[in-house]
Amino acid sequence: MKQSVPILLIFLGSLLTTISKPNVIVIMTDDQGYPELSVHGNPILKTPNLDMLHGQSIRLSDYHVSPMCTPTRGQLLTGIDAARNGAVNVSSGRALLRPEIPTIANYFKKAGYSTGAFGKWHLGANYPFRPQDRGFVESVWYPSSSIPSVPAYWGNDYFDDVYIHNGKEERYKGYCTDVFFTEAKRFILESSNKKQPFLCYLATNTPHGPFIPKKEDQKDIEEVLKQTKFDHLGESLKKRLSLYLGMILNIDSNIGQLMKFLDKNNLSDDTILLFQTDNGSLMGPQYFNAGMRGRKTEIWEGGHRVPCFIRWPKGGLGRPRDIGGLTQSQDILPTLLDFCNIEYSNEPKLDGISLKPFIQGQEKIPEDRILIINYSRMPGFSNYPSPYSQTQMRADQAAVLWKRWRLLEDRALYNLAQDPKQKNNIIEDHPDVVMKMRGKLYSWWDTVKDLANKPQRIIIGSKYENPTKLSATEWLDVFIDQQKQVLRGDQKSGYWLLNVATAGEYKIELRRWPKETRGTINGTLPNGDGEALPITQAMLYVSGHNHLDIGEKKAYKFEGLTKRVTKKDQEATFTINLKKGPCALHTWFKGENNTMLSAYYVYIDRINNK
Repeated sequence: MKQSVPILLIFLGSLLTTISKPNVIVIMTDDQGYPELSVHGNPILKTPNLDMLHGQSIRLSDYHVSPMCTPTRGQLLTGIDAARNGAVNVSSGRALLRPEIPTIANYFKKAGYSTGAFGKWHLGANYPFRPQDRGFVESVWYPSSSIPSVPAYWGNDYFDDVYIHNGKEERYKGYCTDVFFTEAKRFILESSNKKQPFLCYLATNTPHGPFIPKKEDQKDIEEVLKQTKFDHLGESLKKRLSLYLGMILNIDSNIGQLMKFLDKNNLSDDTILLFQTDNGSLMGPQYFNAGMRGRKTEIWEGGHRVPCFIRWPKGGLGRPRDIGGLTQSQDILPTLLDFCNIEYSNEPKLDGISLKPFIQGQEKIPEDRILIINYSRMPGFSNYPSPYSQTQMRADQAAVLWKRWRLLEDRALYNLAQDPKQKNNIIEDHPDVVMKMRGKLYSWWDTVKDLANKPQRIIIGSKYENPTKLSATEWLDVFIDQQKQVLRGDQKSGYWLLNVATAGEYKIELRRWPKETRGTINGTLPNGDGEALPITQAMLYVSGHNHLDIGEKKAYKFEGLTKRVTKKDQEATFTINLKKGPCALHTWFKGENNTMLSAYYVYIDRINNK
């Protein structure tokens, strides 16, 4: 009998540990707004599986994200405002999550969870910003805004594409969204078979453009749009809607299959399943916007209010219901940590709060809560970097949310209770409300202004990534992110902010096209696609390295390097010594007819340690 007590305690301790570690699946779709669910009244789209999930879940009915996807992703994964976590834009060197900030995967991995990320990442394509650098042990992903983005494998078209599996490029058979759900289920089953709790982050690329649905899903929407009640939409809009909404049909189908998979493997009851979208609807204002104004990229309500469903049958969440009160993407990480009994020291300080007591009905979300939404704008017209770029965050570009009040850009005030479509600016009529909201905005800005516009640096020459492929997506404050921009040869110039991990000799290849295409610098692709450019020179300059010291007594001056480009050249290669530390890499392709642009792709290989 004396031996049975400690044995019982060990058993109970093990049981409590198991109970306290539910599995977690976070699903986030891309550019699907609040209107794109039939349960929210969409007149065209039927989403029976998302509707079922809605009916089984706690629904955060006043839930807000950023109007652009990268800031939302960074906030979701860190619980920290974009202005403090570094991921403030979707490109232009400002979509990089500060490496010293732990992510949800770091917390869960430390707590004994298996961690996996599948689908869209969009928080950096290079070390130290990739999923495998941020706590995800298993990952199948692509790097930037869309599958055919500049840093992604060239020519991906949603079917049988090449993605990055734990750091290596691999080709996967099937439609993109199907692949990501399939890989997520593989990871879930492997974790379950190992009796290990799992955190699965599943971020689809759909329905982000380019609009490429499966044919059967497109046809289903086309059939619906043939009804006479949609004649007012016009044929061009109907065509786009059939593509856009067709992709959401596939998402809905995959979510239904995932829920059946969880049931089949006895995982549903103790798995927290969370569904949300990354920003407002892309097309809502053109056909149905659920009573809101605005769309993706805009700070009207339709740009940042999105669905958020949380299902956990054994979690004691109470009956499925709507929960009002202002909530945001920064709340998800502390909420999940709280649900899973994972301790954190609040260092760095989280900007979100745990919603656990509100979801469990112990308290109500504070009525006086004020949220601030701010992010970096796109440098749409800029062909070169500027210290005064549109990408610079400013306090007066924010949306401030309090109760049903909305203060936009510190110049317009709306009361959604009386004016849900935000038509009437009443800023002059409510000075006390404006004073309270403005005070919160600028006190918040004082805490973030020194970090908000500080760019992050890609690390080269490290043991974690060598060689390194750089793409124009990370040019600071210049927008080149889509492969179609490379195809047409947009003449823009930019530079990369780098940190050299190890001093030594580096081979640096300048390319217009990525290696896998075998395209020449001044020609088209081998299949004839793209615009030929009359480039005759390649130039390279590394600022901050005018006087290089790699351990030798004498230093030498680095003025910049130039090479002649011939019609056969696929790359212009320079070999230089770099010292350890921060620098900026500048490149140019120059030629006839005033042709001038930076190399869209650069490959850097540390070939000699010093």
